[in-house]
This record gives sequence, C-alpha cells and structure tokens, in this order.
Amino acid sequence: MAILSFLIILSILVFVHELGHFLAAKKLKVKVEEFGFGYPPRILGIKKRGTIYSLNLLPFGGFVRMRGEDPSTSLRAGLPQAKGAFFLKSKRVRLIILIAGVVMNFILGVVLFGAIYTKTGIPQKTDYLTLTAVAVGSPAEKSGLKPDDKILGFKGSEEFINYINDQRGQEIRLKIKDGRELTVIPRLVQDTPEGQGALGVGITDTETVFYPIWQRPFRGMWLGLQEALAWGGEILAGLGTMIAGLLHGQMPKDVAGPVGIYQISKTVAKAGFLAVLQFMGILSVNLAILNLLPLPALDGGRLLFLGIEAVTRKRIKPGIEQAIHMAGMLVLIGLMVLVTIGDIKRLMG
Repeated sequence: MAILSFLIILSILVFVHELGHFLAAKKLKVKVEEFGFGYPPRILGIKKRGTIYSLNLLPFGGFVRMRGEDPSTSLRAGLPQAKGAFFLKSKRVRLIILIAGVVMNFILGVVLFGAIYTKTGIPQKTDYLTLTAVAVGSPAEKSGLKPDDKILGFKGSEEFINYINDQRGQEIRLKIKDGRELTVIPRLVQDTPEGQGALGVGITDTETVFYPIWQRPFRGMWLGLQEALAWGGEILAGLGTMIAGLLHGQMPKDVAGPVGIYQISKTVAKAGFLAVLQFMGILSVNLAILNLLPLPALDGGRLLFLGIEAVTRKRIKPGIEQAIHMAGMLVLIGLMVLVTIGDIKRLMG
C-alpha cells in the first residue's frame, strides 16, 4: 500500500504538470500528437481530432508529444513546414507552453493547501499568546498558568520567547486576558529539563477561525498561496545550499531523492489523509520550482535557450541545443544517483 500511495502521489504531480503543457498547446494551436497517461509501452490509444490519448504500462505521471518539439528531429523530418509545429511558433507562444506545467503544479499546491484549510479552519494571527500546554512542576504551573490562558503584551511568539530567556532567574509579571496578573520566575538554563523552555509552556500566536463554509475555500486558497510562496522560498534556499556544497566537493545532505520521498510518504500516510494532501502540496510546489531552474533538460533550461534566442535574435543550432539538453540530463541523473546513495546510507544508518 505504501508503494501504491507513493506511485499515486508522484503520478498525479507529473500528470498535472504535463496537463498544463497539453492545455496550453491545444489553446495556442500547437499540434499535440499524443497525450499519454503513464509511460510507454502503450496499452491503449484512442485518436481524437488528430491527438492520440494513450494509456501506458508504466504508471509514472504522463507525457505530451508535440509536433516539432525536438528541433533537430523536426528539421530532418521537414516538420517545421507542417501546420502547428511547436518549433515554428513565436517566442511568446513557446514561452507560455513551457511555463504552463510549472503554473499547473503551483496551482495544484495552492488548491491542496486551500482544501486542507477548508477542512481544518483558517489560522489567523492574534494580538495575544495562547498557552497550548503547561508542563507539570514547571514555573508556569506553580504560578497558576493553565492551558488556554491568553497572555497579553507581546507581538508574537518570538518576542515572548526572547523576553522570557532574557529574564531567566528574575521575577516577572504576566498579564492574562481574563484580568489576572501572575508572577513567575523563568528557570535558569542549568535548571531547565531537556525538551522544555524556561517557563515550561507551549504557546501559539494563532487561532483557528471557522468562517462560513462558502468562504473557507477562497480564504483557504489565499492562505494556501502564501504558504506555497513560503515553501518556494524554503526550497530555493535549500537548493542554494546544496549547490554551494557541491561546488565545495560536499555530498548533498538533507535532500531527499526517490527513496527518501518514498520513506517520507510512508510516514505521512500514517498521519492521515490531510497530511497526505499537505505532502502533495509541498511536493507540487517543489516540482514547480525545480522545473524552473535554468538547467538543460528541464523546462527552465528550455526557457533559458528561449531567452538567449530573444537577446541574440538567433536560434541556437538544433543539434547543439539537443546535445546540451542530453548532457544536462546526464548531470541530473548523476545528481539523482548521489542523492539516492545518501538516502540509502541514512536508511542503513
């Protein structure tokens, strides 16, 4: 079941990506010769309006095959002279088709996050801090603080934590929303049990609001957009760290390949359906960001060649472009092998 869940998740993400390319190509009058679910060998194919819609044996997403997509093959076959060839279209049209897959993955992430918040409610920042837990025997418990108490006077969790840490060993007064004022002495570092803070409390500066059900999908998707952008920033930062490490001869760390993602998906599946949706949303944004990187064989690499063409007003020779994409593919496969080796080492450890 874990392997099946893993395949379903990856297949949905890749299929949605390819669906973006397909819809954009159809809309912009580029001839789509085949739109396949899974990868060949083909099991079943139905031809409709010149496009073969196929079901294939290997269930890993899908693919779109456009007329004139490969410039070198297109020139040899004379396809650029045919109607609807991708290679003949304007830079604007090719740009839209190339980024459509990335856009679809990003939209999927936003929609999935929105679906989660529709179910769980919309988290919103508050002007107070709510205690989510109070440890037994802690300074907080001895002072009379209880779970669900709301502390006033702080702009957020970080300000509160910094203040408490600065006042270790000193008497402080905390204002509670119900009108109480309590005196508490934060513990010194050496007196603090492992896994606890100076007060021994859990805090949050957000609360869940259940808006009318018709509002929640829209509010959830807006919040999902912000979360997707935040995850995008985290992913880019992680990629920057990984590339810097590779340039210094360091093996990638804390980066998951197929084996690592499979292990994570098993853990997520145990946490329930909403956790799976969140995992899919994060992976979908991840896939969008990765595909935008200006590396040969990725959508971003093709966009890079399109940008060079726009600046120089000349097309790079198809054979050269194809060779660069092939070399880039080999590099990506090599990186994937390194990451997979790291995954296996972590598992064995």
